[in-house]
Amino acid sequence: MWIWQAFTGLLLLILLTLHMVFNHFVVEGGLRTYRDVVAYLSHPVVFAWEILFLVVVTAHALMGVRAIVLDLGIGPGTDRWLKRGLTLLGIVIIGYGVWLSWWIRSKGI
Repeated sequence: MWIWQAFTGLLLLILLTLHMVFNHFVVEGGLRTYRDVVAYLSHPVVFAWEILFLVVVTAHALMGVRAIVLDLGIGPGTDRWLKRGLTLLGIVIIGYGVWLSWWIRSKGI
């Protein structure tokens, strides 16, 4: 499992750098307006890239939570429930993020 956390950590660094550059450093004033965000998310590649960022952040964070709880010395039965709970939480977080991004994207300018 640690290899996946290391892999998502590397992806996170790359995606976060790209996110910061395209959302803050190349935008006049450093922040996009709501209209700018809608236009930005309307591009299919950008939308997919931002969703990938959401998935990677969520997976990396939840694997970190599991690692912390495992360090507390839980048993195998509790670990199974922990994995199920964190997986469900991840699905909810990603589902909400995708829905919200799609909703913002669909508003148009």
